[in-house]
Amino acid sequence: MSDTAGLVTLLAGLAIVVGLLSMVLPGLPALPLCWGGVLIWALFGGAGPGRWLVLAVATVLALGGTAIKYMLPGRNLKRSGVPTRSLFAGALLGIVGFFVIPVVGLIIGFVLGIFLSELARLGDAGRAWPSTKYAVKAAGLAVMIELCAGLAIAATWMAGLFLA
Repeated sequence: MSDTAGLVTLLAGLAIVVGLLSMVLPGLPALPLCWGGVLIWALFGGAGPGRWLVLAVATVLALGGTAIKYMLPGRNLKRSGVPTRSLFAGALLGIVGFFVIPVVGLIIGFVLGIFLSELARLGDAGRAWPSTKYAVKAAGLAVMIELCAGLAIAATWMAGLFLA
């Protein structure tokens, strides 16, 4: 492996690791970063022809993971009756919370935003809390789906390092 191919492989791996970390610590587009690392490796890494298969599998995993990440939790939220307005309030307060209380403020703000929106909508804390729990579970499911897709992309790329 040449120095350039080694550097490209290192940068691709770094992009994948940063993508995986950004799933847990939001702020960067996680799956596009993971997929982009594989793309850079496939284009410039100097691997054999199997690199295109690795890129194709990573593309399917990234697109599939993104689609499932939005469809499955969204369907569960619609079933539970949590309106989009409450999710928007949670996202907005989560962003504010991220800057007020770094990292954990995102989670606290998200939960608080959904709870306050549901409290305003339903008028009762006892009825607002179950809706809040559904929304938090849906957000957790979305993160888990994205993490699984990202780990599958990383595993595919690592297999490609040895096989391509």
